[in-house]
Amino acid sequence: MSEHILELGARRARRGAGVKPYLGLLRMSTRRILTYRLNSLILWIGGATFLAGSLAVWHALLSEGAIGGYDWHQMKAYLLVGWATASIGSAYGDWWMASRIFEGHVATDLTKPLDYQWARFSEHMGGLATEFIAIAVAATAIVAFTGDLIVPGPGQALLFAVSFLLVAPLKFTIAYITTMACFWTQNFMGVSWAKDAIVTLFSGALIPLALLPAWLAGPASVLPFASITATPAALYLGQATGWEALRLLAVQAAWVLALWWGARLIWRRALRALTVHGG
Repeated sequence: MSEHILELGARRARRGAGVKPYLGLLRMSTRRILTYRLNSLILWIGGATFLAGSLAVWHALLSEGAIGGYDWHQMKAYLLVGWATASIGSAYGDWWMASRIFEGHVATDLTKPLDYQWARFSEHMGGLATEFIAIAVAATAIVAFTGDLIVPGPGQALLFAVSFLLVAPLKFTIAYITTMACFWTQNFMGVSWAKDAIVTLFSGALIPLALLPAWLAGPASVLPFASITATPAALYLGQATGWEALRLLAVQAAWVLALWWGARLIWRRALRALTVHGG
């Protein structure tokens, strides 16, 4: 049955539905987030509490001097960038995709004349509007309560902006690949926890990769997770300039493409494990 659904879905997707349906999915995702405003508010309050706690801890640690080349002003900017990159895609999350697999709705999705991966990406990006507002509020609060924030020059700001935009598809592909484990595990909680722990540590969101032990920092720097936080932060703080900055952007873009097409291959294998009404 899953092979028949795959063939039908692929045939309809090849016909092409244009961009409009995907924009519609993005708008519906945004409306869904705005409909459940209390849930979104609780999510952002939790995130703000984490950011405030991180700032307090690092302020105390750096009160006597720099650590690992980071002083208080640099770390403050680093934490904001790390929090911002963690916020991208969090309003929609990967649980929605996982629940559709558990409940069998994925079979219905496959009958629609849309590319499944692009459709989920459109939904995943539905929270960007609220996420950017939350990031702006967080930056304003940091300036109001802790003083000036490091602002990169025009050239460095442009590089950072490009890097920051690449974080969205990169995080989606990681979340998308992770949720496909549900076809085999029929459970997502443990997989989600493991994914969050790995991404938080190896992206540099928990602490800068430079502060990790050498045996761990080396492998972390070449994994795709480093492109989520460490790369944007390095560009924002001016730690990577010139050709090094361009190299980091190229690596980031390469990981987006590799994971995007890798996800399509995994998806074809995952459909063979699809079970709907025992079929």
